[in-house]
Amino acid sequence: MAKDNMSFMVCCANGAGSSLMMKMTLEKTLKKMNIKPGKIHHCALSEGKSAASQYDVVLCAQNFLNMFADAQKKGTTVVGLRNIMSMQEMEEKMTEAGIEAN
Repeated sequence: MAKDNMSFMVCCANGAGSSLMMKMTLEKTLKKMNIKPGKIHHCALSEGKSAASQYDVVLCAQNFLNMFADAQKKGTTVVGLRNIMSMQEMEEKMTEAGIEAN
């Protein structure tokens, strides 16, 4: 998977606090992984569900994974997290999904 200039979307239930914190965790994780994102967007699940296929990678809480099945069918990588604030888990799950530095 092309690693630089990838577009990322992070989703939480309301698109306010949790997704903003998850976005900041993602920015730190990508920097640690030496990946330069093209775009990082945070939003509520309602927006994320309809916009997910426009992004390369979607990150969300593990219990919301099934909401992004259509985007996965269209080629979007969807990463579910147990702890949305864990850099370690985020890095591990993205690496498992084939997202790593060039």
